Amino acid sequence: MLAFFKSKPFLKDLLAGDYVDIHSHLLPGIDDGAKTIKKTVKLAKAFQELGISQFVTTPHINHYVWNNSEQDILEKLNETQVLLKEENIPIPFKAAAEYFMDDWFENHLKTEKLLTLKDNYILVEISYLSAPFNLYKIIFDIQLAGYIPVLAHPERYTYFHKNFTEYEKLKKSGCLFQLNLLATVGYYGSEIAKTAELLLKKGMYDFTGTDVHHSSHIESMHQKIKIDAASNLKEVIANNQFFKF
Repeated sequence: MLAFFKSKPFLKDLLAGDYVDIHSHLLPGIDDGAKTIKKTVKLAKAFQELGISQFVTTPHINHYVWNNSEQDILEKLNETQVLLKEENIPIPFKAAAEYFMDDWFENHLKTEKLLTLKDNYILVEISYLSAPFNLYKIIFDIQLAGYIPVLAHPERYTYFHKNFTEYEKLKKSGCLFQLNLLATVGYYGSEIAKTAELLLKKGMYDFTGTDVHHSSHIESMHQKIKIDAASNLKEVIANNQFFKF
């Protein structure tokens, strides 16, 4: 009975002061994340206050929406690192990318060296409207090219919610899962929070990420979690130490 009335923890308190984030959009003016260097500075300071010790920021590479290149991202990274040092913000960070899996990406994969989270781990996403018809071929091609796909925020693909076997199929295909921490506080709605809870309880998540784009996301990190899987969540948060650099 006492467990029933126990208050849920604040999300920020689960980060334990040494969290390594692997999904954010802090590079300025490159996608739908921070628009200016001032906003980048504000978000980076907020990361420090949250207890994030290091982060890998991951601008979108989506040819039809955010037509970034790996070179564009690395140049913006170098520029931003210099500017943050000038602002006396010492938090270590590097850049990878969040790749949108579609027909363009299939060809890109064959000809370019991808930006990885670490070693051969790459962050990928799919459409919120529907999965690509050749999803499993793309996942196979990623692995054939020597990479390990980490699927961003699987809980947000609502078309999988009523067909849970697709999540199991994705895992069996070699796809790792990255939970968006904001899902646990209900930021994306109750249905997505429930799916995140179920995936956590089934042990299907490998890593977590903030997916911070702006200050509203930061504010939500200060809320209490709404799911009944705090112990599972702590374990997956701890897994991110794998990406420490």
